Amino acid sequence: MWNEDYKFDRVEFAGSLGDLGTLIPLSVALIIVNGLNITSVFLMVGIFYITSGLFFKLPIPVQPLKVVAAIAIANPALITTPIIMAAGILIGIILLLLAFTGLIDWIASFFSKSVIRGIQLGLGLILIVKGMDFISKTDLFFGGTDMVTSDSANPANLIIGILSVLVVLFLISSRKFPGALVIVTLGVIAGVFFGPMKDTILIFGPVPIEIISLNTTDFMNAFLLLVIPQIPLTIGNAIIGTKDTCTSLFGKINVSTRVSHKNLSVSMGVVNIISGIIGGMPLCHGAGGLAAHYRFGARTGGSNIMIGLVFLVIALIFGHIAVSLLSSIPFAILGTLLLFAGLELCLLIRDVNEKRELFIVFVVAVIGFTTTNMGIAFIIGILLEKMIKWKDIKI
Repeated sequence: MWNEDYKFDRVEFAGSLGDLGTLIPLSVALIIVNGLNITSVFLMVGIFYITSGLFFKLPIPVQPLKVVAAIAIANPALITTPIIMAAGILIGIILLLLAFTGLIDWIASFFSKSVIRGIQLGLGLILIVKGMDFISKTDLFFGGTDMVTSDSANPANLIIGILSVLVVLFLISSRKFPGALVIVTLGVIAGVFFGPMKDTILIFGPVPIEIISLNTTDFMNAFLLLVIPQIPLTIGNAIIGTKDTCTSLFGKINVSTRVSHKNLSVSMGVVNIISGIIGGMPLCHGAGGLAAHYRFGARTGGSNIMIGLVFLVIALIFGHIAVSLLSSIPFAILGTLLLFAGLELCLLIRDVNEKRELFIVFVVAVIGFTTTNMGIAFIIGILLEKMIKWKDIKI
């Protein structure tokens, strides 16, 4: 039934805002630093959110491909817009091949519960640290190419962060005033009057989308620089981690058979090919984003549809001022969202009781946290687990 699969209330909407702490900083940086088309980026985010909500009927997250984004933002002179576009297309093709050949299910068979929980714990710790970093910044807002800053001796952002955490804790179970909705609303109001929006000239309508022709060199550079380091994380977190987190949070009986490794791969494969063609941002699902949506109240596909419509409006009506609009949410608010998303993800290890499994969980988590490379953490975790079982090591 529609009402069971898609709810449209303030709690679902609050939950839909839970992953903004990941989505906004990376998307804004890719637009400003790497020159991606504003309308293309947010149009694809909106479409991907809506289609994911309609198909999966759960708050399946939409996120930038983190490795691609991190490398591109750190090396804008080397990673051009055509290379990012080519990376999206290549990753899309690879994911479709994995899905339709059945290889994705074969790869998933190597991921035991202890390895998956280790990856989730490592990712949760990364989100917590990133959230604390946002809260402790002296910069209050993103502000285009420059930051709107506070005096280094005036910890305004820290104060906002502490208050935001207290508000979320106080409203953690409230359906009348959901915590995420309250702090994001207050943050946007503050940003409109004191942040990037205060001097922004209102220009309505989308930014024209241009189809850029790609050459062989673009695809070669994209494969070597972006695709190879991204694929292990995408398989481990965006596909296998997302499916497992769905089951852990919602219960097996409530998770549709549509949430499968194959369908998650197809979902990301199709959208990345389209996004790559029109100059958008490479996108994925993710366990961390799912935990964020869930933590702040999202339980149905209606959450996705609502936030997707918001991003469609941003892309098509506020395209020219989209960066200033989204940058109006203070760092401290985004950090609070990340902090609680990380905590939710870390708590998934509570169903691991056996000492040997816990040992593997913590080893994988530490490696993933310190290297931020979930591919390496996965490989070491699998080898460690096989060795412990082979040698029958007691822990």
